[in-house]
Amino acid sequence: MNVDHLRKLLEGIQKGKVKVERAMHELKMLPFEEIGCATIDHHRSLRQGAPETIFGEGKTAAQIISIMKKMQEKRNNILVTRLERGKVPPIKRAFRKAQYHPQSRALTLLNHPVKMVGRGTILVVCAGTSDIPVAEEAMVTARMMGNRVEHLYDVGVAGIHRLMSHKERLMAAHVLIVVAGMEGALPSVIGGLVDRPVIAVPTSVGYGSNFGGVTALLAMLNSCASGIAVVNIDNGYGAAHVASLINRL
Repeated sequence: MNVDHLRKLLEGIQKGKVKVERAMHELKMLPFEEIGCATIDHHRSLRQGAPETIFGEGKTAAQIISIMKKMQEKRNNILVTRLERGKVPPIKRAFRKAQYHPQSRALTLLNHPVKMVGRGTILVVCAGTSDIPVAEEAMVTARMMGNRVEHLYDVGVAGIHRLMSHKERLMAAHVLIVVAGMEGALPSVIGGLVDRPVIAVPTSVGYGSNFGGVTALLAMLNSCASGIAVVNIDNGYGAAHVASLINRL
């Protein structure tokens, strides 16, 4: 349930403007609701400040629509990640205001304005153009969680001068998400330049010895630069969630 809506509901009861029966009807589905194909965690926005996210991969369009309808009833903003393009048309027919972001394979539906809760800017940096889909997933997620987000793309170590020309932007960010495939060196470079948290995201981009992102993952885990945290391969969503929590502090 949306936090602001719940606050208004309770204030309405306090002032005698909302009947107890109506409030009971709205609250009876907290904290979760079973709908057959899913058990929806309506309480998550109260606990964590962001509603449950729908992982689109492996779900049918009908299942996603069923979950979205229940989340919309609770006035939650909706984020669907890893959504294949073929599932988008039926979802868009059911929710005409939904917006699909093809690069990130994410779909968003705003049922209320996003409340800005981040104290500073999250800067999403990616090494190469091929890493942009993961970076875009991080950007869409961070914005849905109420953060100001900027990006800096194609500044990998193969041409380090491209990165160094943006030192002021790196220093000004409150949190940095650094996305890289191949050998995964970019987070180490940035971690040695800034005094802010760096969240490293290895991608599966690279030739055979990249091993589907394992090489980049191990390089980031073994970085000698301090202040770097590492999420799973291609996990732009997870990086954005961590960055959002840090950005609220």
